[in-house]
Amino acid sequence: MSEDQEMSEDQDTKQENEIKEIKYKFIEDLPGVGPATSKKLRNLGYNTVEAVAMATARELEPVGVGEKKAFSIIAAARSVIGVNFIRADELLKLSKDVLKLTTGSKAIDNILSGGLESQTITEFYGEYGSGKSQICHQLCVTVQLPVERGGLDGAALYVDTENTFRLERIVQISNHLGIKPEEAVKKIIYAEAYTSDHQMFLLENADQIIKDNNIKIIIVDSLTSHFRSEYIGREMLARRQQKLNKHMHKLIALARAFNTVAVVTNQVMSKPDVFFGNALHPIGGHIVGHTSNTRIFLRRASRGPVRIARIVSSPYLPEAEEIFKVTENGIEDVSEEEKLSKKR
Repeated sequence: MSEDQEMSEDQDTKQENEIKEIKYKFIEDLPGVGPATSKKLRNLGYNTVEAVAMATARELEPVGVGEKKAFSIIAAARSVIGVNFIRADELLKLSKDVLKLTTGSKAIDNILSGGLESQTITEFYGEYGSGKSQICHQLCVTVQLPVERGGLDGAALYVDTENTFRLERIVQISNHLGIKPEEAVKKIIYAEAYTSDHQMFLLENADQIIKDNNIKIIIVDSLTSHFRSEYIGREMLARRQQKLNKHMHKLIALARAFNTVAVVTNQVMSKPDVFFGNALHPIGGHIVGHTSNTRIFLRRASRGPVRIARIVSSPYLPEAEEIFKVTENGIEDVSEEEKLSKKR
């Protein structure tokens, strides 16, 4: 090989490395995205490079770019967040970036191997009054705690579909955890969803809000309420499931792109034909079941504040259950004395 050829190859390698090191801060910086294309992308809800990285070529069709160009834009965006084939040992190093968020209960944190995981969806389901929304309120505050206290030193994005969000609870919980209520409420971005389409719209346009406000947890309370009320009858089931599937995949894409915790609550339905085992099943069927990484079933232990949390499914956690209580202070552990009194 001649010296000229070697120099040419060295220059090509250098250029390739320079391209890999390019960091695109805004979607306008992506190759092939001009002012007109960027405007269309923003209208579709793709406001950040991270959101474009998690898109598919088909999803970019309304922008008016061809399939080849769409792949090129997405590939450039993915180079920023490092979406590529890697060895398992490298994956082990990347897993250190996964964050853990405390639930406020050491007992629940223990069965969750340290708390709720970022880049995944955790689903809490149960009957009315089982503590689903109470946990969501708790997480809005615990996410603001410093890392050494089990928090993520970030903010919360709360999508409310049942009008269950109460600032009074945030004040009570934040006072108990030593956070000034006036500071705590500043780090909660709230939106009420009025329909299933509005609910989907909120998430589809949340990327810039997540980035600008250091959002570390996305909460949808509840996931299936609007879908359940708007799509009635077997003939509407397929359409409902398709929209739920799209909604859940948007949520997991946001969680992975921004390394946030994603939490959804879910309603239950009763199956009268079940004679053995639990007759209560979460709404959403296999679509929600496959997309939720960790599913936790909540139920009352008695008429008092005590609740039971059971891990029903998880990619790596064994089935387990623990008790906790819902008090004025939020989610708390049950003392040994209280456990003994329950047994008596």
